[in-house]
Amino acid sequence: MRRTAVRLLLAALVALAACLVGPGPAAQAAVPASPAVTYTNPIAEKRADPHIFKHTDGYYYFTATVPEYDRIVLRRATTIQGLSTAPETTIWTKHASGVMGAHIWAPEIHFIDGKWYVYFAAGATNDVWAIRMYVLEGTGANPLTAAWTEKGQIRTQWESFSLDATTFVVNGVRYLSWAQRDPSVNNNTDIYLAKMANPWTITGTPVMLSRPTYSWETVGYKVNEGPAVIQRGGKVFMSYSASATDSNYCLGLLSASASADLLNTANWTKSSTPVFTSNAATGQYGPGHNSFTVSEDGKSDVLVYHDRNYKDISGDPLNDPNRRTRVQKLYWKADGTPDFGIPVADGVTPQRLSSYNFPTRFVRHWEYRARIDANVSPLADSQFRTVPGLSGNGTVSLESANFPGYYLRHDNFEVRVVRNDGTARFAADASFFRRAGLSDSAGVSYEASNYPGRYLRHWEYLLYVQSPGTATDRADATFYAE
Repeated sequence: MRRTAVRLLLAALVALAACLVGPGPAAQAAVPASPAVTYTNPIAEKRADPHIFKHTDGYYYFTATVPEYDRIVLRRATTIQGLSTAPETTIWTKHASGVMGAHIWAPEIHFIDGKWYVYFAAGATNDVWAIRMYVLEGTGANPLTAAWTEKGQIRTQWESFSLDATTFVVNGVRYLSWAQRDPSVNNNTDIYLAKMANPWTITGTPVMLSRPTYSWETVGYKVNEGPAVIQRGGKVFMSYSASATDSNYCLGLLSASASADLLNTANWTKSSTPVFTSNAATGQYGPGHNSFTVSEDGKSDVLVYHDRNYKDISGDPLNDPNRRTRVQKLYWKADGTPDFGIPVADGVTPQRLSSYNFPTRFVRHWEYRARIDANVSPLADSQFRTVPGLSGNGTVSLESANFPGYYLRHDNFEVRVVRNDGTARFAADASFFRRAGLSDSAGVSYEASNYPGRYLRHWEYLLYVQSPGTATDRADATFYAE
């Protein structure tokens, strides 16, 4: 009763203030700049080291390592999801003898100065572990039908094991980053960076950006490899993969100011902990060798990576063909750094729900109680999969991303994240009709399936199902999917 009285008093004060200052536009949160995008994983079975490039022609181009390690393949589609069923074209096949004759790994496709380029690694028929980096050049609007020529090996400071070349531009300068073994060090590979004279030639002295030294980088093998770059807010972020390619495989992160000298190692900061790791709850193991792309509307960054859906591997992981290409939305923290979250469960990817009237706060679970909070950590506490309603009849249910099998469920009109017990009562309490937002039709509101007229809403930051009788109530019951 006391909380109700306080709330009524505040409403009266707001109304009095409105009378004193005269009418004005209704308060309304802006529609999020990065609305929700969802995909269904996996995108491609038996495709590792994935690279997805969105071109100006409206197509996404997808290439990856095939488990036979003998060719380079491409797919294209107008949507990311469409890549899962797009026909695949082989654009190049390994040599029958000599260099580029074995272990065809980790292709990436780029469009530079009007031509297509594919970067890849390969061994030789007489030494399959003589892994080096090579480049193909393609002419033609469509790389699936382009004429491809071999530009040869990318020469570096050493003639040693090298792979995973990627290229990017910062402030008009094109760079190449890659992984290579320093012959003088008992490591597998470190991450290097150099400027480029042209798309197949580096120039100047390469610098080492990262060496595997942390415990999570040295499980099985001392490995830093697979660099991938994304830029935002005047910062350059480089993710990379570490440790053996089994369930210990994970992502680390380097960052630098875009205005700094990127060839000065001191200008790069390295995360002391991995940013993306195996997750037993969601059944995803060894996530790594990622790339970045953007959503179809250009408003969301999308993380592309491979993993396996089981932990234990028989024999050498290199001989296990079951790494799958997967995608999920990449989020950003308030401090401007990327938040990778967790590798989400197979199936539809989750979303976040921001509050209409508290736009920096998101629906999340905390000790199983549902509430809205800002700066949610871990991110997955605020991610929910929208799935067909447990009670059917056109409803939806909201499943926790990091507690699969747990759903937003009301009990005595309080909302918690609870494990599905299989009962009809649970199904009804965890099912909602998805409606246009009560305060903004661009948003969404959730009406309880078994209590018509009662909606999911926040009150003093906690979630309930209640009947919204006022404008404030309707605002509290309106959310945006992000």
